Amino acid sequence: MTRVKYSIIVPMFNEEAVITHTCAKLIEVMDSLKEPYELIFINDGSRDQSADLIRGICLQDSRVKLIDFSRNFGHQLAITAGMDYAGGDAIIIIDADLQDPPEVMLAMIAKWKEGYDVVYGKRLQRKGETWFKKTTASMFYRLLRSMTNVEIPVDTGDFRLIDRKVNDVLSRLKEKNRFVRGLVSWVGFRQTSVEYVREERFAGETKYPLRKMISFALDGITSFSYKPLKLASYLGFILSVLSFIYLVVVLVQKLFFDGQMPGWTSIVAINLLFNGIILILLGVMGEYIGRIYDESKDRPLYIVRETKGFEEEAEAEAREERTPSYVRR
Repeated sequence: MTRVKYSIIVPMFNEEAVITHTCAKLIEVMDSLKEPYELIFINDGSRDQSADLIRGICLQDSRVKLIDFSRNFGHQLAITAGMDYAGGDAIIIIDADLQDPPEVMLAMIAKWKEGYDVVYGKRLQRKGETWFKKTTASMFYRLLRSMTNVEIPVDTGDFRLIDRKVNDVLSRLKEKNRFVRGLVSWVGFRQTSVEYVREERFAGETKYPLRKMISFALDGITSFSYKPLKLASYLGFILSVLSFIYLVVVLVQKLFFDGQMPGWTSIVAINLLFNGIILILLGVMGEYIGRIYDESKDRPLYIVRETKGFEEEAEAEAREERTPSYVRR
């Protein structure tokens, strides 16, 4: 694979309304550096014309490349694929919707040239997002930070620059339920931030509805913290103690004060409360067990249907010892 200075990774899912403009903007910004670069677009199972639009640009500009998944594998695995295929000394991850201004990449590159291995974008403001999304995102990052020993910066996303040596380390991590920004923090190295204002989407709709946000949050928490399991143990112990105390009170009333047993309402209410808590605790344990099950299956992280713009023979030789050219474990 031909070595370049910078690799720009752009995961995309149903972004036909913006992808051509995104590509043009990225080329404009990177051309200002007058250094070699490549733009790697990862089509994560789009159902629109996103892949076709990038495929056409690949024919006109050799710096633009496409990785086309066989189906939708998710945003984090699209990023992972881009990192696996990247040939740059510095790798920059940016979404296709232009909410993260491409101009900020220049500030990241400047920090990288100062000697930092990871430069992440820190959001000072999030335009065009609902109060609910801003609030829940803020709560999630602070909750995650309090539950893990890994220092995961708050108010940051996947928009960041990583050095080649960091990228190589991340490529050796085999986790299936990936939380890339957490993994970048976990590997260490010299890290710093660049502050910026996140803009509204240029076009199209958000690809992170509430269901995906919850799933993403669970991946982050279960990947970097086992405190929910400890909390489940503590809660179970406390409830057991309270139940025993309540049992003693009822027996004392019956034996020594000739108290009448109350109706079944309170008993049913307590049973419903305890059963509900038990099911919640089982759900927490089930999340961890499910992830253990996913890891044990050892399936490929993703499957690539087609690539455009890469030197296929050289790429196949470079990956021959690790995996067939169409999968990455």
